[in-house]
Amino acid sequence: MDGDQILTTTLFLAVVALTIAITFWASRNTKSAADYYAGGRSFSGLQNGLAIGGDYMSAASFLGISGAIALSGYDGFLYSIGFLVAWLVALLLVAEVLRNSGRYTMADQLAYRMRQRPVRMAAATSTVAVSIFYLLAQMVGAGALVSLLLGIDPDNNLVKNLTIFVVGALMIFYVTVGGMKGTTWVQIVKAVLLMTGSALVVVLVLAQFGFNLSELLGSAAANRDAGQAFLEPGLKYGVDLTSKIDFLSLGLALVLGTAGLPHILIRFYTVPTSRDARKSVLWAIGLIGVFYLFTLVLGFGAAALLDPEDMDAAGNLAAPLLSQEVGGGDGSVGGAVLLALIAAVAFATILAVVAGLTLTSSVSVAHDIYNSVIRKGEASEKEEMRVSRWAAAGIGLVSILLAIPAQNLNIAFLVALAFAVAASANLPAILYNMFWRRFNTRGACWSIYGGLIFAVGLVFFSPVVSGSETAMFPDADWAWFPLQNPGIISIPAGFLLGWLGTITSREPSTAERYTELEVRALTGAGAEQAVQH
Repeated sequence: MDGDQILTTTLFLAVVALTIAITFWASRNTKSAADYYAGGRSFSGLQNGLAIGGDYMSAASFLGISGAIALSGYDGFLYSIGFLVAWLVALLLVAEVLRNSGRYTMADQLAYRMRQRPVRMAAATSTVAVSIFYLLAQMVGAGALVSLLLGIDPDNNLVKNLTIFVVGALMIFYVTVGGMKGTTWVQIVKAVLLMTGSALVVVLVLAQFGFNLSELLGSAAANRDAGQAFLEPGLKYGVDLTSKIDFLSLGLALVLGTAGLPHILIRFYTVPTSRDARKSVLWAIGLIGVFYLFTLVLGFGAAALLDPEDMDAAGNLAAPLLSQEVGGGDGSVGGAVLLALIAAVAFATILAVVAGLTLTSSVSVAHDIYNSVIRKGEASEKEEMRVSRWAAAGIGLVSILLAIPAQNLNIAFLVALAFAVAASANLPAILYNMFWRRFNTRGACWSIYGGLIFAVGLVFFSPVVSGSETAMFPDADWAWFPLQNPGIISIPAGFLLGWLGTITSREPSTAERYTELEVRALTGAGAEQAVQH
């Protein structure tokens, strides 16, 4: 290992050590289920806004979107727009009412006026499915990143697989030891590091072009085979009718998916009041908005300054390679330092996001399935927390095994699939439950299971999994669904099935419970109490 690699590895390990220290510190203050699941509801609007930003600005945002822009130009930037606009749906429809009417999980809010066991089982199943899709993206990013850091051949799958295993082990550690408090503080620190590191690279990139954005864009177009078309719509999504429909499907998934992401929804329970829930979303929107402007410069900067042949096929390493280039290039001390800094920040990003996802899934398994379905609400807090820790280990293991064959896929694209599942399965049930008096147990179950089956099923039979060179299984071909994102079919299906299940059910009216839920949603009354009935 040469001097540059020693420097990069040292900085990289220092960031990992910092996150581990934070986790141990937080574990001393994690005593009850409220501490473990919701951080004791002790975080301010600003702190939770930073943590939401840390949760949301994942490897998909930093590595995946920068890479998508570097490869596809204007069409790649559409990911940033979709991810940002999505927050308006979360702010206006979900954040405050969900925080007021639930306790720890999405299922708390859904099950308040319905039969507990079937609804909680459906919500927990969907939560785990969405989280695993999202976890795949983070782990794929980790494998690519560590290969670059240590100067390992990108085709060396053994090292990538080992990296994925280490990330999985670390995320299980964060969740089982630190709970929500540890996870939140790791996310806050990571958000600050990510914004600082990104801002530094953005300034250095713009300095190369005299802080003239127009010159940067012109150089990016000149350095690409597509030329001026690189800066115009249609390079990736306007080629034919199928790609145009695929783009519409992607846009629907991105804009509607955020309001159904379990690891974002659980963050609304960590603040003491509904006002803090609103404030945390506003802080998150500001932070994420600035960050996505940074990705514009990072992506087009990579297109302008890097040789296309130096980037990996999925574009996941565009941002780290760009940081090395603007720091002085390969072999320079400045390039090594900046690469180490950005790679370490990106790895901290991955660790923070996987911890949040794993915590959300394990809490749902313990609180919704084990306590409410298996133990019928009789489990003690200690028993529930113990099951949550075991569930974290199981979910981590499944994610590791699934991430290994998914390494050829762009991670922004993988996350878009998670958004499609969230928008198809979770969002219809949440909105119907909050705004439709007649909605009932069958409607909730049909909506969640139906949206989930449509989304995952269509992905399985799409070119993402088989039938193309960049598929998860490139040597097989069972693809008959032509779109890469299922949202345009699966999201309406989720809403339709929720309506159909409700109107065909003879379940007694829950109008009285709906009125109580409305009062809770608007006032926060009873948000601290258990929602069993």
